[in-house]
Amino acid sequence: MPFAQIYMIEGRTEAQKKAVIEKVTQALVEAVDAPAANVRVWIHDVPKENWGIAGTTAKELGR
Repeated sequence: MPFAQIYMIEGRTEAQKKAVIEKVTQALVEAVDAPAANVRVWIHDVPKENWGIAGTTAKELGR
């Protein structure tokens, strides 16, 4: 059972997350010939203050 974990800075819409889940599922189906029903995708929404970029938080950078 393929299991994909995606880490993203919070703020994506439900529609965007749904698109990620659909496309990652399709990519795994095509790449490893897994049945779509067996693919799991877990999106981690990371708070901006918990995401560091070059020594600064994403929140401080206005991301």
